[in-house]
Amino acid sequence: MTKPMIRNNICINCEPRGCEAALRQQIAYAKKTFAPEERGRGPRLALVVGGSTGYGLASRVCAAFGYGAATVSLSFEKAPSGTKCGTPGCYNNRAFDAAAAAEGLAAITLDGDAFSDEAKALAAEALQEAAAKAGVPPVVDLFVYSLASPVRRDPETGVLYRSVIKPTGARFEGRTVDMMTGRISRAGVEPATEAELADTVKVMGGADWERWMAELARRGLLSPATRALAYTYIGPALSWGIYRDGTIGRAKADLERACAAINETYRGRIAGAWVSVNKAVVTRASAVIPIIPLYVSCLFKVMKARRLHEDCTAQIARLYRERLYTKEAALDAANIATDAEGRIRLDDWEMREDVQKETLALMEAATDDNVFEKTDLAGFRQAFLEAHGFGVEGVDYREADEAL
Repeated sequence: MTKPMIRNNICINCEPRGCEAALRQQIAYAKKTFAPEERGRGPRLALVVGGSTGYGLASRVCAAFGYGAATVSLSFEKAPSGTKCGTPGCYNNRAFDAAAAAEGLAAITLDGDAFSDEAKALAAEALQEAAAKAGVPPVVDLFVYSLASPVRRDPETGVLYRSVIKPTGARFEGRTVDMMTGRISRAGVEPATEAELADTVKVMGGADWERWMAELARRGLLSPATRALAYTYIGPALSWGIYRDGTIGRAKADLERACAAINETYRGRIAGAWVSVNKAVVTRASAVIPIIPLYVSCLFKVMKARRLHEDCTAQIARLYRERLYTKEAALDAANIATDAEGRIRLDDWEMREDVQKETLALMEAATDDNVFEKTDLAGFRQAFLEAHGFGVEGVDYREADEAL
């Protein structure tokens, strides 16, 4: 039986059958949540860049199994080889393709470097093919840019940039927790250099989103119905030193800059572009950022008690059903609810005053002795394991590992 191999909140393996089962659960949620009459309001052809895990995968699942859209997804995943398993995204992609085929949904999954011009050309061709299979016009109704990568090679210069998760200006320190042992400790991160900051913006900022839009426009794949999305996170002020004001936050600020530029460049030619501010969820990256594991564990405790908790799929379902494709928004994108900066706020429940007040109180009260009582560290750990295919309900892990 494959067991999770976790070191310092990092899991270095995964379980294929669990990944498939978790994907089926996401699909089942989308199918029961979206009403049949909603299908006509949603996209017919969707492109998701970074659609193999997390919010990107949820975006594809809800577009396909919620609205019946034909989908094209591009991600960079490692396939299994010999006795080594592939990445979770690899198995998620395989499971998605199988499920889409069983439902008669047009779906094309591409593997490659999304930053490259070659991948953009392949995606454009795949969109034409998927549209033909689905019998819909060859224009992208929904484009989700949900790319998370540690590196980016500039397609024009060939320079390889690497991103870092660091504060800017001063060292950051905060309490964190080991999800496996429950031990609380203080962790610190030295500030990024100017070069590291610039490189992180190059990797995680909005420049590549703009290049994707330019390629889709050049190929005639945009229309006045096209809605473009990217995702960000703001979070509580106590995390800003490592997040919002750190290298990641600076990159996300550039993503918002790109959103404004896209809206200006394609005004009248697309329905619009938006950055959606989503709630905190468990990801492979969030598990190793100081403060975040403890904060999210306390947040989950509070939001579950108030019946406000959402995983990635529930968040994206709400984004589509209550923001992007309401009856009013489907008729006119100007009716999409946003904040003063033009962002869609899906973190509204997380950032409620009562939720934040209790969450921060739990963080202060948590110790090694009471961490499993004061927080939902068990839920955090469960979500982390499920993202790698472990601990998924309904999977018999005693079977042989023939799925590798």
